[in-house]
Amino acid sequence: MFENLTNKLEGILSKLKKAPSLNETQVETGLKEIREALLAADVSLAVVKKFIEDIKPKAIGQEIIRSTSPGQMLVKIVYDQLVQVLGGKGEELNLKAVPPASILLVGLQGSGKTTTAVKLAKNIEKNYKKKILLASLDVYRPAAQEQLKILCEKNNLNVLPIIKDQYPIDITKRAKNAASLSGADIIIYDTAGRTQIDLNMMTEIKNIKAEALPIETILVADSLTGQIAVKLASEFDKAIDLTSIILTRVDGDGRGGAALSMKQTTGKPIKFIGVGENINDFETFHPDRLANRILGMGDIVSLVEKASQDLDEEKMKAAEENLKKGTFTFDDYLMQIRQMKKMGGMEGVLSLLPGVGKVKEQMQNANVDEKLLTANEAIILSMTKKERQNPDIISGSRRKRICLGSGTDPQTINRLLKQFKMMSKMMKKMSKGKAPKGQIPDELLNNLK
Repeated sequence: MFENLTNKLEGILSKLKKAPSLNETQVETGLKEIREALLAADVSLAVVKKFIEDIKPKAIGQEIIRSTSPGQMLVKIVYDQLVQVLGGKGEELNLKAVPPASILLVGLQGSGKTTTAVKLAKNIEKNYKKKILLASLDVYRPAAQEQLKILCEKNNLNVLPIIKDQYPIDITKRAKNAASLSGADIIIYDTAGRTQIDLNMMTEIKNIKAEALPIETILVADSLTGQIAVKLASEFDKAIDLTSIILTRVDGDGRGGAALSMKQTTGKPIKFIGVGENINDFETFHPDRLANRILGMGDIVSLVEKASQDLDEEKMKAAEENLKKGTFTFDDYLMQIRQMKKMGGMEGVLSLLPGVGKVKEQMQNANVDEKLLTANEAIILSMTKKERQNPDIISGSRRKRICLGSGTDPQTINRLLKQFKMMSKMMKKMSKGKAPKGQIPDELLNNLK
């Protein structure tokens, strides 16, 4: 997420932080480089201009020049301004209405509206304990209504039954009646997208909005389209008065232009971001946390939240006790693999950790294959309880049985056993307060490939 911008800003600010003192020329040069990095990230020119104008008086003021740690103070100034550009204080979804309340999702075709509708429903159901009804108003795209129906059934969500040849406005009325009869708290309307904004499209959405009377009218925009998404948000807002925005595919956005320009350009807050294809790859938008990520400071709060979503406390306590004793079993390793997969794999975890730029680069250069996490899980599941506790007993015949059970080969199993021994040694060192800092041992890294 925003890798290109993060790498550039980390490099610029790292040079300034190392300087024992800063003069006005150094600060001017740093701000120029920050300006260029933001423009290269496809951030709107007007937003970049205001960003630098707001920072400059603080950055070259006497307070920072005379500071005992001018580089750190400059980073704080940049961070504070980034938070403001991203929206300042995060805004929650507005659900204050007499049930059934309506949420209207709008956007162009291909922006991920249908998937987002399901993700949003799951998020509301989990965090707000509300009963949701989803309704597809897309009668134009082939199988659009069926797509929503299948996704809802897969994720145990209520969806309005499909009646062929109904107009969107009639479906809207039917959804309201169905929600009232079923006791649903919220209706999420998945409207039809178009390949471009046109008069007919806007007229239809206006009519739907007049009937649904939504408490939230949310634009679903693809962050990968950068300034096109920002322009789209402005046009939709002028036509139907948006309340907020959801950015999709943020995990694939190495630049960040849409997220950094959206609030300043449209005045509408980003409330959620889509960060993957899975149903739970959907995050509440926190400007301060994203500013931390962009500046390479990590996002420990989000990391802890992700880890706690599917945490088995008893297993975690057992693993913690093993760590304190300096013991590490394949059961402990299996739990770590599953937890890491839920959190987006190694890359997903690393993206939220502070100060791991060198480690991430090291892993990328080493071509670490995340598919090995799945293979290793299959191998461990093919072991007996005794083998997981004491892998030294795994003989040739046992390896052959594990190969058949896991669908892997002896080479992969030998690599895992070697990797496990390395990890066991590391865990013993960690239990004695001798954890390696700042890098992954090359021998262990080679075994992750």
